[in-house]
Amino acid sequence: MQLLRSAKASLFSSIADKMPAESSPAARRDASTNARPTGWLGTSLTPPLLPDSPAEWVLATNGNLINTANLLHMMDAVAHRHINTTSDSELLLNIFADNLQKTGKFRINEEDIFTAVGGLMQQVKGAYACVAMLAGFGIIAFRDPNGIRPLGMGWRKALGGGAGKDWLFASESVVADASGFGDWEDVRPGEAIIITRNGVTRRQVSAPATFAPDIFEYVYFARPDSVLDGVSVYRSRMAMGDALADEVKRVLDEHKLSVDVVIPVPDTSRVAALNLAQKLQLPYREGFIKNRYVGRTFIMPGQQMRRKNVRKKLNAMALEFSGKNVLIVDDSIVRGTTSKEIIQMAKDVGAKKVIVASCAPPIRHVNVYGIDMPSRVELVAHNRTPEEIAEAIGADLVIFQTLPDLVASVRQFNPALEAFDCSVFTGEYVTGGVDEAYFNSLEDLRSDNMKRQAEGGGLGALEGKGGGAVKHDQPGESKEMAMGCSGPMNGPPGSGRL
Repeated sequence: MQLLRSAKASLFSSIADKMPAESSPAARRDASTNARPTGWLGTSLTPPLLPDSPAEWVLATNGNLINTANLLHMMDAVAHRHINTTSDSELLLNIFADNLQKTGKFRINEEDIFTAVGGLMQQVKGAYACVAMLAGFGIIAFRDPNGIRPLGMGWRKALGGGAGKDWLFASESVVADASGFGDWEDVRPGEAIIITRNGVTRRQVSAPATFAPDIFEYVYFARPDSVLDGVSVYRSRMAMGDALADEVKRVLDEHKLSVDVVIPVPDTSRVAALNLAQKLQLPYREGFIKNRYVGRTFIMPGQQMRRKNVRKKLNAMALEFSGKNVLIVDDSIVRGTTSKEIIQMAKDVGAKKVIVASCAPPIRHVNVYGIDMPSRVELVAHNRTPEEIAEAIGADLVIFQTLPDLVASVRQFNPALEAFDCSVFTGEYVTGGVDEAYFNSLEDLRSDNMKRQAEGGGLGALEGKGGGAVKHDQPGESKEMAMGCSGPMNGPPGSGRL
């Protein structure tokens, strides 16, 4: 989760100074630009972002909106608010501020804020977990009605003594652990929380909706030492490894193949690979050594750059591959770029056969809720069978986790989670409002922006983090520009994922 800023960034310190001493906001996920255009906005999209009226605000957002065309039209034609950037955070902030301004009050109270957040949830569609500060008032946090993106809170005794408390909001519980905050609790879907000098007030401000956290958080994005919505990411990945072991055994027997060694693709798949190896009674080896100064490759623009950086990121040790049938375990296969290079690296150092096992089912659809994924045609599993995928990435065999097994691996640790957002696997989007026209405009936009990045050189501002398309002159037009999102993604080398 990140904060955004406008040219008035210097106001942030004055806002923080006006905050109650016992209230301390903390919200960070991966460093990202929260903008889909290719970097021409420069530092105008770095934290925090503040609107002109009705008060001094800062806002952090994790997620992505999907009805930005209608929202931008409403802001322009009805609210008469000018949106300066292509950031979903700025749009959310202005919708929030507009709903507050409708009260006509010079001094707002908690009831006004709950009403404003409830109105916002009726107006916007998509995934969003937000934390805001209002100068001289307090901290406000809220999560979309489906709870797609994670958000939680914790507290500690105020530093310096006294009876007060410091409060923290973050996407993952590991932030609280590292900062000395305890009593971690998830923000409920459709819930708004206000923290002031007088205490903490919580209220459900949206109509009931299907609670469907994004299952890809457990597969890949969240740190293993985090707990999201009552589920240990580490334990869920152990369970994924156990379930995948059964599928691997079934498929290997079917193809009359044997495996000599299990090797994970660092780092995310290590937990699952170890459990898989133990269950199949196979040796587990760290055959790939990771260069920690290269960021995640699947979000890098351009195939050539991704391929080049895979070789820089990983080095295969010949002694673990030479003359062996190797089972490589990865968390997922997206474009297939990383997998193809890894498989070739294994073969280059002498592997006889390379079998790939994925902890996730085939990713055949794009994510529109805040995860940076390519267009459908760039997904290696799109319109391909497992056999065709294996051929495309150069593997002798590819084995995928089944979706029921993946869901069960997570749900067993919190049976109250009756549904998950599995849209990247199924193409079913829990919020609705995602159709073929939306995908086409999103893919056209992404293609245009990739061309600009190639022309401009460098990474620029990575965009299309799941999509969220929008505005031209009227809502519903097919030609759209992108609104940004600030979902989880890797920033420059060394950026933290807290």
